[in-house]
Amino acid sequence: MNQLRTFLIFSWLFLATLLWMEWNKEQKAPPETAASAQAATPTAQPQGLPVPTAPGAVPAATVPAATIPGAPAAQLSAAPVAAPRVTLSNDVLRLSLDGGNVHRAELLNYRVSRAPDAPLVRLFDDGAENFYIAQSGWSSAQGAPSHLTGFVAEQPATELELADGAKDVSARFLWTGADGVTIRRTYTLTRGEYALKVRDEIANRGTQPWTGHVYRYLSRVPHVIKRGMTNPESFSFNGAVWYTPTEKYEKRAYDDFVDDGPLNVTTDGGWIALLQHYFFTGWIPQAGQKANFALASAGNQFGITATGPQFTVAPGTETSTEAKLWIGPKLQDKLAAQAPGFGLTLDYGYFTFLADPIHWLLGKLHGFTGNWGWAIMLLVLLIKLALYPLSAAQYKSMAKMRKFQPRIQQLKERYGDDKQKFQTAMLELYKKEKINPAGGCLPILIQMPVFLALYWVLIESVELRQAPWILWIQDMTARDPYFILPVINMAVMWFTQKLTPMVGVDPIQARMFQFMPLIFGVMFAFFPAGLVLYWVTNGALGLIQQMWMMRRYGDKSTPATVEKA
Repeated sequence: MNQLRTFLIFSWLFLATLLWMEWNKEQKAPPETAASAQAATPTAQPQGLPVPTAPGAVPAATVPAATIPGAPAAQLSAAPVAAPRVTLSNDVLRLSLDGGNVHRAELLNYRVSRAPDAPLVRLFDDGAENFYIAQSGWSSAQGAPSHLTGFVAEQPATELELADGAKDVSARFLWTGADGVTIRRTYTLTRGEYALKVRDEIANRGTQPWTGHVYRYLSRVPHVIKRGMTNPESFSFNGAVWYTPTEKYEKRAYDDFVDDGPLNVTTDGGWIALLQHYFFTGWIPQAGQKANFALASAGNQFGITATGPQFTVAPGTETSTEAKLWIGPKLQDKLAAQAPGFGLTLDYGYFTFLADPIHWLLGKLHGFTGNWGWAIMLLVLLIKLALYPLSAAQYKSMAKMRKFQPRIQQLKERYGDDKQKFQTAMLELYKKEKINPAGGCLPILIQMPVFLALYWVLIESVELRQAPWILWIQDMTARDPYFILPVINMAVMWFTQKLTPMVGVDPIQARMFQFMPLIFGVMFAFFPAGLVLYWVTNGALGLIQQMWMMRRYGDKSTPATVEKA
């Protein structure tokens, strides 16, 4: 098998994989017109999904008797009122929240586009068009603060920012029940962190036990994604994911919420999240406190909830529950520290086992080069060096095949249409000269998963989002504005073809090869520049390696003719 056939195998495997992934998405996707109509003309202002009831699978937690220091003898009471919104900010997040909802969340280090005046990326948004909200409250037959009403701000300030030199900033809310039960909620943002800490402290200053359960929700109206093989967002997973210590990482796309049946999972530890391209939000309940995970949907609104545990607080006692709410980008170096399995939200699909170490290595190379473009090129070089034994065997086989192409052509001319005799004679030649005709195929097949894993890394890595390379490439995740890289790729492919003469290649196949540079040039014109840079670097290094191997193993002398029988 010559170099052209090997290259064709590599190209078509890549295209077939992309087409297969896109076909799967199209099969599950609802008609775009209907989805657009739903998103564009909501019937009413969304308010989130219904409050979940207490899950029977989550056992109650009874708080042991312990006197609350300073507890007054008389019961406290207060009418439930809606808490005013507070703006809570650190150096990476600006949140608009009240006692039960995070209404808006802006990422201070990420903008919608590279324009200096472009708006900040907003994850949570309580507007009708892009509705997306986090909710948390309590449910009890004896009265409790829901996410809609009950909590009252304890501090007078409505704008709380991280002070210079401070480690964190907090906002506090309080609910006081008629029977003397209070729930104090504290939101805390730490410097440099995308995880909002939410702590609830329940104190029973009454005379009767109080029983209630906490719930934590993520709810949104998904935006319509433009489907297409050249749109990276269409390949990224959009939907709900959850993690439990027993079942590990599981996920469900929005289109499958109803068709795949209800979710009812009780777990001690784990987390829930809603994913999208580059960014996501996720609740991480307190480890050691059981919670029930469930999915919910109503119309064009979808959500996932962690409900529980249920607490029974005896008179004169107190207890607490904590959770973290992640609101931010998929940053590999920060996710793993949040909770077991949380790094899996950087979803590479089937290629996670390869993509994770590649992403880690790419980050280290960026730390060395300071530029994601040079890091990609250096990564390709390192992968080439790691796979050198395989590629060397491949190019060595190609060089020997090229050396004997004239003799194979002579055999073809001698036996004419007698294909059986031609195949027999060619196999004898291979055996005599110790040529492995499949020697160029196996290395390509082994390298293919590595390439596809790197493809996923490049389209999923938020670090590359709007990252410049040099000169005209100012966004590695956008297409080349002047199509220079696609043209260079066409040239590399054309020279790769010309390096090996098409001796003995079927005329139809030869014409297919001739169009391959053009086909890939047009396709890559719309691919993100980072992906095209990878392909160009990989192709150029492969071309150089092939030329060197052919100089080393190829026969510079005129090939001998086939002896006459």
